[in-house]
Amino acid sequence: MKRLMASVCLAAALFAAPAHAQATKELVVYCSVLNEWCTLMVQAFEKKTGVKVTMTQKGSGETVTQLRAEAANPRADIFYGGVGDQHMEAAEAGVTVEYKSPMLAELHPWARRQAEQSGFKSVGIYAGALGIIWNTEALAKKKLAEPKCWSDLVKSEYKDEIQMSNPSSSGTAYVALATLIQVMGEDKAFDYLKKLHANINQYTRSGPAPARNAARGETTMGVNFLHDGVAEAAGGFPIKVAAPCEGTGYEIGSMSIVKGGKNPENARLWYDWALTAEAQNLAKGAKSFQTPSNMKASAPEQMPKMESMKLIDYDFQKYGSGAERKRVITRWEKDVGSLPK
Repeated sequence: MKRLMASVCLAAALFAAPAHAQATKELVVYCSVLNEWCTLMVQAFEKKTGVKVTMTQKGSGETVTQLRAEAANPRADIFYGGVGDQHMEAAEAGVTVEYKSPMLAELHPWARRQAEQSGFKSVGIYAGALGIIWNTEALAKKKLAEPKCWSDLVKSEYKDEIQMSNPSSSGTAYVALATLIQVMGEDKAFDYLKKLHANINQYTRSGPAPARNAARGETTMGVNFLHDGVAEAAGGFPIKVAAPCEGTGYEIGSMSIVKGGKNPENARLWYDWALTAEAQNLAKGAKSFQTPSNMKASAPEQMPKMESMKLIDYDFQKYGSGAERKRVITRWEKDVGSLPK
């Protein structure tokens, strides 16, 4: 009888373990959109599901580096937001997993295409075009003309007036490098970047920082995603934006599930929910004005209209390659980042 009872208890324990694992109410999110947006997403998801979310906010380039470093013992479950190039790199590196959400049918074609090109290891959650932002008051005070084209930014009158982020840490800056290469050709793009270097007063660590700094008068203009500038203007700052006349690139902000994450069921729960119109409408509350990927989500009125811009046919597969990213950034560090100021 004792042996029988012991066997029953052992069997019960074995069956109880998976049930307990399934009941885990935890999720770890590495978030690469603005901190305010990350926080709204976490609060809404926790309220809706009861799942406790631990969130870390950092740039998408830094996030991919961290995911690679943690590959043997992943700490995160979801990589949310940040440029699609970085999510493609993460997919190529094998640190994210395939998942076909039932929400795919509700998404714009460009978001579904992002999923297909990544082998369904990623999906588009928003889109936003790259461009130029400036402080209208600072520009008027210094009697400088409004920049409309990439070619304007290398004019001598803009010396020390411009900020852009550092491509080693910022997905925004990497999109800028890839965009200029596709607009001008690689050698001409690097010649351009060397000239631009003379007008840069700081390479910031994060992508949105130049827009924030321009809004507060710490720099006159910046190279940013246009929605970052629009967000500052919506906050009452004297900011205007322009899509460069020669043509510009754009990001498809994306989302991926981390391979080996401790909470895969909750990761899929977040993933499906984050693709709903309900979740994507939260971006407006954080003054984030990207184009949402769910066709039913309500786009904010202040959002720059991508159909009115000259957009290039951005090669997401090529510039989402880890090898290509490393090559381009290494060349920037050698040919541009190392130049004296």
